[in-house]
Amino acid sequence: MIWVLVGLAVVCLMLFVERVLYLHRGQIRAKAFIEGIKNILGKRRLVEALTVCEETPGPVAAVVKAALLHADDSAEEMRFYVQEAAVVELPALERRLGSIAAIAQVAPLVGILGTVLGLMATFLAFEHGGNYAMASALSRGMWQALLATAGSLMLAIPAHLAHHFLSARVRAIVRDVEWSGNEIMKYLLTEYRRGPRDGAAAGAPTDS
Repeated sequence: MIWVLVGLAVVCLMLFVERVLYLHRGQIRAKAFIEGIKNILGKRRLVEALTVCEETPGPVAAVVKAALLHADDSAEEMRFYVQEAAVVELPALERRLGSIAAIAQVAPLVGILGTVLGLMATFLAFEHGGNYAMASALSRGMWQALLATAGSLMLAIPAHLAHHFLSARVRAIVRDVEWSGNEIMKYLLTEYRRGPRDGAAAGAPTDS
């Protein structure tokens, strides 16, 4: 059972490192990103704003890009495409979190199984040794039981903490996605659509 726990620990560590790197890459400073996009759109450079979104990793940029692609649509249509982009991006954030949670839940069960097997070895030593069972023969099974229990707890506790840590990171990114989508939609439906008339009156250059 110890080897089973070691295998689960290696898998859990690999999943945790992969998720940390993925979420770190996908998490950006949403407020600064949105302000940058607004500054670009204020100069009527929609194509440049789309290019920035394409070059920026993460779901925030994908949601903002979906809104920019439908900047001239109605509010309902724009909201539909923004939500569609979020539905596509957000499940990737939660990928493999369930596997880490499963390892955290299964590890104590593996430890209990190892404990039971250790106790069985102890009683088997009693049976074969009879009244003259040696302490070394009895302690071997007890050590197996205790090591299995300790090993399972040493895996389950960090796995639970890793799952909670990654879940918090995912929730933070989801909040950024929701805020960014609402903020860019509000800007496109108000200030951006009033901009061409003001810019044309002032003789400002525009692009499409």
